[in-house]
Amino acid sequence: MEYRHLGRSGMLVSEIAYGNWVTHGSQIDEEQATACVHAALDLGITTFDTADVYAETRAEAVLGRALKGQRRAGLEILTKVFWPTGPGRNDRGLSRKHLMESVTASLRRLDTDYVDVYQAHRFDHSTPLDETMQAFADIVHSGKALYIGVSEWSAAEIRAGFELAQDLNIQLVSNQPQYSMLWRVIEPEVVPTCEAFGIGQIVWSPIAQGVLTGKYLPGQPAPGGSRANDEKSGAAFIRRFLEVETLAAVQRLRPIAERVGLTMAQLAVAWVLQNPNVSAAIVGASRPEQLTDNVRASGIRLEPEILAAIDEALGTVPVRDPARTVSPAERP
Repeated sequence: MEYRHLGRSGMLVSEIAYGNWVTHGSQIDEEQATACVHAALDLGITTFDTADVYAETRAEAVLGRALKGQRRAGLEILTKVFWPTGPGRNDRGLSRKHLMESVTASLRRLDTDYVDVYQAHRFDHSTPLDETMQAFADIVHSGKALYIGVSEWSAAEIRAGFELAQDLNIQLVSNQPQYSMLWRVIEPEVVPTCEAFGIGQIVWSPIAQGVLTGKYLPGQPAPGGSRANDEKSGAAFIRRFLEVETLAAVQRLRPIAERVGLTMAQLAVAWVLQNPNVSAAIVGASRPEQLTDNVRASGIRLEPEILAAIDEALGTVPVRDPARTVSPAERP
């Protein structure tokens, strides 16, 4: 495992981060989740990403129990806030009330005194940004979080948030966007903005929810037990990548992966790590052996001719339109 600075901060994160969006508290039982977390630790993964909304708050609690007994200073724990976590009108968003109540609840579930990065899961258009950032500043200054981050914010939103963070003497160090060979929305505006401000990307879905493993074949039914058949595991999200043209393009990546001695999944994770603005790629797992495969992408350098071959194989398939956004049903 290799490690990178999170943006321009002094904190190092593992190039492969472990995320528990659709697994902990829902897709797999707690014993299996704990086995995956322990496998991640054995492989050198020190960065763990979750959110209060995952599995209706259960994912945080499962992760907290799985990490119990580990040396806290040797871990980077990230969580997120925004989506509804209860039935009340204030159980959502980025108001001061929700942020203050949510961070306390997240710390309790994670069984920790602080999180390393507390992230705004989306931009809140119904709450003044200065209210949100002041609340984040108070959370950091109280020691409940060390840094702040955002997820799926536009370049303009990141710029405004960063400027307020500077005024409030806190560090906005990360953005968590979707990014893969098939989804390159952040490249035109978000990446240059973040590079200018020293903000690193912690990217989710680098394997496009399994599509870039090559297991989905054009013109054939999805494999049994795959996420494409499981409404609770992001089926609505994955279907955007299941068009015949896309799946045919993905199959053209197979000889490229073989050429460099990687599995298709490893090639996909290694590809996102070639972007110097990417600090870490989040992977999930329902079985420990999946992590063993993905971790081999750490430290891989893809030569320019390989990157060019990937672009040629995919042609016009990758989504680059910055106007495309992630719907609530697809949130990671």
